[in-house]
Amino acid sequence: MKAILNALVALGLGVAPAQAQQTCTRDAMVVFDGSGSMAEMGYNLMDEPRIFDARRAVRTVMPQVAPARRIGLVTYGFGSRESCASVVVRFAPQPDAAGRIISEIDRLQPAGETPLTEAILAAAQVLEYETKPGEIVLVTDGKETCGGSPCQLAADLAAGADLTVHVIGFRVRGEHFAWPDQPQDDMVEPVARCLADRTGGLYVQAETLDDLIGALRQTLGCQILSEVTSGRPATRGVL
Repeated sequence: MKAILNALVALGLGVAPAQAQQTCTRDAMVVFDGSGSMAEMGYNLMDEPRIFDARRAVRTVMPQVAPARRIGLVTYGFGSRESCASVVVRFAPQPDAAGRIISEIDRLQPAGETPLTEAILAAAQVLEYETKPGEIVLVTDGKETCGGSPCQLAADLAAGADLTVHVIGFRVRGEHFAWPDQPQDDMVEPVARCLADRTGGLYVQAETLDDLIGALRQTLGCQILSEVTSGRPATRGVL
């Protein structure tokens, strides 16, 4: 009980206690979608681009979870309009990485395609997934658009040592057009969900800023932090 209370205090104050630190033995990589769709404002042009709330969520959550575990960052997007050559390993997992993660994501200017399969593979290789346990948290608003096969990659990763991939689908939409006075596209599940299903991770749909904050806490926080702060339903994948 004391450990749970300490974890709650940690989330409220942005400081991770020793009890929470002891539960974070697995390194993590965040894979962040910086493709052109993250700059979209919605068909009615009244909303902010998705990247705005994504940045706000990162600024909120990272100072809470980074003191308790080593985290690294991979990004994709921010290239030319049709470019798939945009996967960048910003840095490998390191302690207290909140400031660096926030800075890198604040500088992203979304553009380009969505090579999420290549990005997940890059993160897995940094984690040395064939011999070491680790976790990947993918934040994406869409599907693979560069010819990669997320589900085949998921099967390959599942055969490694012990790698878990969590997928956060942030305002994922269908592709058909809707006029401004019609309902927006229904939420859909990205093909990348199989990355979570095959590796025993979580798939979480996030529609609002609060949803995204909760999803990041649930997937990046240590087990004790996730259990006591999760108010957002998620689906756990099956190996």
